[in-house]
Amino acid sequence: MKNRLIKTLAGITLSFSIVFSGVALASPQSASAATVSKSDVAEKVIATGKQYLGVRYKFGAPAGRTDMFDCSSFTQYVFKKNGIKLPRSSRQQAKVGTYVPKSQLQPGDLVFSDTNRDGVINHVSIYMGNDKLIHTYRVGIGVTISKFKGSTWDKTYVTARRVI
Repeated sequence: MKNRLIKTLAGITLSFSIVFSGVALASPQSASAATVSKSDVAEKVIATGKQYLGVRYKFGAPAGRTDMFDCSSFTQYVFKKNGIKLPRSSRQQAKVGTYVPKSQLQPGDLVFSDTNRDGVINHVSIYMGNDKLIHTYRVGIGVTISKFKGSTWDKTYVTARRVI
């Protein structure tokens, strides 16, 4: 009788351990499905930027304002809305994240230019993919989408950084 009870309890214990190990194996799949990919974040950053198309340009626009931007306050704001903290100036932003060669740009990468051609980074834009940038750079234009290849931004390109 005692032997039979031990075998029954062992069988029940083994059955429960098999059932619960199956649940544990299924959990990582549901957790990975909830993980947000880098491309999803890039899409959200670009979509956030597009919400501000046409917002006026003002050099030195204060951080956090959405009625005016300069290039780096725009990138700082758009990335912050998507959980990524950037420094305030384009020169400071060019030092964060990881270096990306121009030939390997992906949507969401920051593109830095020296439009004054004085050896100092003075402009930042967001690469959208398909040879396009979203940025702001001049009074009367405001936040806009520009072609990259062959543009001023391409001709004065200094570096790119991946912060996503």
